[in-house]
Amino acid sequence: MKANQNQSIPASMTAVVLTGHGDFDRLEVHHDWPTPTPGAGEVLIRVAACGLNNTDVNTRTAWYSKGVEENTTGGAFDSADEGDATWGGAPLTFPRVQGADVCGEVVAVGEGADAALIGKRVMLETWIRDWNDPMNLDAIGYFGSECDGGFAHYTKIDQRYVHPIDSDLSDTDIASFATSYFTAENMLNRANVGRGDTVLVPGASGGVGGALIQLAKRRGARVVALCSESKREGVAACGPDAILPRQPEDLRAALREAIGSDTVSVVADVVGGELWPALIEVLERGGRYTCAGAIAGPMVHMDLRTFYLRDLTFTGATIVPPGVFADLVGYIERGEIKPLVAEVFALENLVDAQKAFIAKQHVGNIVVDCR
Repeated sequence: MKANQNQSIPASMTAVVLTGHGDFDRLEVHHDWPTPTPGAGEVLIRVAACGLNNTDVNTRTAWYSKGVEENTTGGAFDSADEGDATWGGAPLTFPRVQGADVCGEVVAVGEGADAALIGKRVMLETWIRDWNDPMNLDAIGYFGSECDGGFAHYTKIDQRYVHPIDSDLSDTDIASFATSYFTAENMLNRANVGRGDTVLVPGASGGVGGALIQLAKRRGARVVALCSESKREGVAACGPDAILPRQPEDLRAALREAIGSDTVSVVADVVGGELWPALIEVLERGGRYTCAGAIAGPMVHMDLRTFYLRDLTFTGATIVPPGVFADLVGYIERGEIKPLVAEVFALENLVDAQKAFIAKQHVGNIVVDCR
């Protein structure tokens, strides 16, 4: 390997490779996959751990395709069109190593990259930009989608996405943050959440849900979480001001009893599905709805009169502007947010990890140990 390095780098490695859209059989474990070589300005990272997120499942199953109207199930969709089956709507190149949420150690650097990074524990920013036009949303890709990611022993990335982190947290803890908390912080930024807001969080037991609770509380907002009774204790550990059932029979009445008001200023949603109209109805006049997912189903019924007569603001939240990931790293280093690791799986058991992720019986994040 023609790069500055601090150890012997094997020519091949173990990697879990996605061979195409479809069911779990599209994920193949290879023990002789070529170890990537860092190019100019890139670094090679020995992956310690990599967290799961919805993009891993949705890309494999082609759920992002407009031909799919069901909720996320983890299985293949016959109605999917491979032409728009990824988060950005463009076809994906296979084979692909997925996995965006990497914690690892820089072990080598390519030409022009900073050799001082070698030996440092790092997190990786997940949005891959055109640095000549970093805010061009059409030119942005996702680590583990438009390029190979972290479900492997090694991965490579441009050094500009590498964030050294100084923390006593474990590698698996660190790997639980990136996508969930990056997404949640972007949602809260898009909705301009601050002190005095009341934020309603459906799906509060998931990785993004738990992150939303912590990050909204960090901003001084009041938070109301929705979750099933079996997950109440785990969600309570995130510190919401009130916890309501996952699908209250009368959301307005439940809010009134819990917080003394039947409206909220912000709904931060990754769920969608059947509850969606009720979520919009409890927004106060001038309220804000921000969305970064639709795990309970993408097709919802909307009364436009509610939207315009009550002066509501809707924001989608996917691509995150530069600078936000560095903020997140700072929150972690200062102990302002905490990890929520539900379970850890070995790299070779990535299929089992995805099955557990899809079953949604956990609170927080599922992480893969890649060592």
